[in-house]
Amino acid sequence: MTDTTIDWSSHTAAVWRRHRQGLRAIRRLDPVRWGQLHGIERQQTELARNTERFLAGEPSNNALLWGSRGTGKSSLIKALLNRYSEKGLRMIEVDKDDLVNLPEIVDDISEQPWLFILYCDDLSFEVGESGYKALKSVLEGSLELPPENVRVYATSNRRHLMPEFMADNLNSEVKNGELHPAEAIEEQVSLADRFGLQLSFYPFPKDIYLQAIDALFPQVQDRQTLHMHAIRFATSRGGRSGRTAQQFFRQFSGDFD
Repeated sequence: MTDTTIDWSSHTAAVWRRHRQGLRAIRRLDPVRWGQLHGIERQQTELARNTERFLAGEPSNNALLWGSRGTGKSSLIKALLNRYSEKGLRMIEVDKDDLVNLPEIVDDISEQPWLFILYCDDLSFEVGESGYKALKSVLEGSLELPPENVRVYATSNRRHLMPEFMADNLNSEVKNGELHPAEAIEEQVSLADRFGLQLSFYPFPKDIYLQAIDALFPQVQDRQTLHMHAIRFATSRGGRSGRTAQQFFRQFSGDFD
């Protein structure tokens, strides 16, 4: 049984704990703010619009944020809560391994006056895992429609959430000139298709990465030296992203004039 004693008027987020089979209120939220995010303005606009429609009681979609690691997917979800919690938005984080408990969680919050986002970070499934079946039922319902006060927002490095193998494509067939995907491909796509809003994230181009660096070091005068070290740091880390910019800031804050 889930813990239904959380005072949602005092807490804006909770996390499911499998060992206690219940929800635990989150008391120390990540303070990331909407305006602190750089290089993902298009994704911010689309996710904000969908969330505002949800809060207004208008038709809205479940959302899948997919793409390269460190590009701001998780930070965007956290900033979203900080931005809209005063308007009644609440968030419950559920680990991928606990998705089988989603129906029970939804049952316990469906009659609440608050609007909930079920947040699944770094979501993906391997061959043979069955947790996605519970996720499917929450996304689109079964005999019972999904509640109007619940949406699912997930982040993933995989566009289709499930592994894609060359053999799956080889098993596809062409009949009367039409391509018929193999059953494995149909299964992969069918899960992702249940997310009506899909936002893609890619590694930062050089100019966007340096904009993020400049925002983190507003007082530095010698931009040329700062940029040189920031690019060198990104090269050593294997790519340019918002996460890389944050890591550079944590390591070198106060070292530049």
